[in-house]
Amino acid sequence: MLTDPIADMLTRIRNAHSALHKDVKVPKSRIKVALANILKDEGYVDNVEVGDSEIAITLKYDHGRPVISGLKRISTPGRRVYVNSRQIPKVQNGLGICILSTSSGVMDGHSASEKNIGGELLCEIW
Repeated sequence: MLTDPIADMLTRIRNAHSALHKDVKVPKSRIKVALANILKDEGYVDNVEVGDSEIAITLKYDHGRPVISGLKRISTPGRRVYVNSRQIPKVQNGLGICILSTSSGVMDGHSASEKNIGGELLCEIW
């Protein structure tokens, strides 16, 4: 059993990118599906296919280089990090995104600040 399944998902994506794999499969959960869909909507991955027990994520490359250059887990099971709508950070001076778990669901930092909602800061992607 995994202690931190979100960190496991981010690590699988990071390792697949460094090995230049076409796609990566991660075990399915609702929060991972929401994270994968945000990555697709923001243009960091090509496609997300949700199966019965796993999520297949097709990675995106630009001239042979991965589109995702960095993934960082912020809130961990041992140290939860919560922010209000005014404290949502800008990642890489606006070149990246942060993902929050809010009372209205999992969303990126820009959408959360537009809706004036804070929450748990899950990760940063750039």
